[in-house]
Amino acid sequence: MTGSSRHTGARAGAPARSTGGSTALLDWPSPADDLDFSPDPRVTPHDVRTALGPQADDLLSEADVDVDELIRLINAETTMLPPIVAPDERGADRTGKPAEALDEPGSGLVSAVRTWKKRFLKGAALAVLITLSGGGAAALAMNKSVTVDVDGEQQTVRSFGDTVGEVLEDAGIDIGAHDALSPSPQAAVGDGGVIKLERGRQLDLIVDGVQRESWVRATTVKEALGQLGLADLNKPGTWFSVPPNGEVPLDGMTLEVKTLKHITLFDGGNKPREVTTNAVTAQEFIDEASLRLGPEDQVEGGLDVKLVDGAEVRISRTGVSVVNENQVIEPPVKEIEDPELEQGKEIVVEEGTPGEKVVTLRITKKNDEEVAREQLSEKIIKKAEPKVVRVGTKEPPQPEISDGAVWDRLAQCESTGNWSINTGNGYYGGLQFDKPTWDAYGGDQYAAYPHEASREQQIAIATKVRDDRGGYSAWPHCSSQLGLS
Repeated sequence: MTGSSRHTGARAGAPARSTGGSTALLDWPSPADDLDFSPDPRVTPHDVRTALGPQADDLLSEADVDVDELIRLINAETTMLPPIVAPDERGADRTGKPAEALDEPGSGLVSAVRTWKKRFLKGAALAVLITLSGGGAAALAMNKSVTVDVDGEQQTVRSFGDTVGEVLEDAGIDIGAHDALSPSPQAAVGDGGVIKLERGRQLDLIVDGVQRESWVRATTVKEALGQLGLADLNKPGTWFSVPPNGEVPLDGMTLEVKTLKHITLFDGGNKPREVTTNAVTAQEFIDEASLRLGPEDQVEGGLDVKLVDGAEVRISRTGVSVVNENQVIEPPVKEIEDPELEQGKEIVVEEGTPGEKVVTLRITKKNDEEVAREQLSEKIIKKAEPKVVRVGTKEPPQPEISDGAVWDRLAQCESTGNWSINTGNGYYGGLQFDKPTWDAYGGDQYAAYPHEASREQQIAIATKVRDDRGGYSAWPHCSSQLGLS
């Protein structure tokens, strides 16, 4: 509160007075002197001049009082001056300015004295001058009106303070670390001045399960999102725990936001479908959509998987059911050997009658497709009557062959002489016939496949092939090796 240009003497026409050798107005410090309040607990002329500021001479002259008498009158008003309380430790003043470092012992008391004088002396001095002068300049100096706008709500504050910080202190308004104040606490403020204060509010924001702690100076959710650069969240489909036009309380709040997501649902064997949701996890989506999961059902990735726009939710449905199923019992076959019937021939004597049974099954399906079945029990309803078949055991007549020794040598080359060989390469028997050649030359009259026929039967068919093709060209490699043509 140091002044700027000041008078060096009393106003013209208003004689300066001095009582008891006290400092007269003409003896007060010049502008170059340190005009801060003195650390002396007593009120000094220096303190009075500092409190009244540049208009000190005019105010004293109008009240026709010198500084010593003013000090005496101030001291007489003891009820206006509260006791001095020295702080135990450093702190921050109400304008948010850090406390000055305490460099020497007793500086806490020095600071308390100066704060005491700064806060109460000007008011006490002006009150006395108003009483003596009946108002006038002292009343004008005392009647400073300042508009304080706190979060858009305005109030008029009357104060003796010369700075923004002093006015707010007189109004009992504290400034928090996250508040925005304009002008600054140290800026001067005059009658009719305007102070704007935006309170900081703590906002714990949770967007799709991700939490961040922020401070905003907004009074509504929409404004807060704009200050945080998240205005794009405020669009159709977004879910808010507090609506966008809702209030952000001064003591802070937790705001949960869930964005709109377009996902594809694959539910068991059902056709995929597109759905929209604000759910954050698969579990939340399943609860929201009232989808019931069986004990064996599973969600791909787990129930805690986070959902994003364009995600897929796949539910694997596994169902187990117990059913009764009627099944046919095929007639058993009863074979009767017939030595009069050639081998390979059968004659059905009785067709037989199929039976019927009830089978209890446990069937497991995954996504509507059967993956396992287990028979639990069965009950015969009707017994099956057997089918009776006569099976020939008579050896068929073997064909007459010639050149058996030559064919044995050729078989030794083709199959190491194994007439019943079947390696799975498409060629069968000792002479390695393929199926089409065997059938084309009548081999199927003996057996379905060459390796099932006898040596003689295979040689008989081979003789037909040789005679038809004019030599052993059907066996080029071995015939060449053996010198056969």
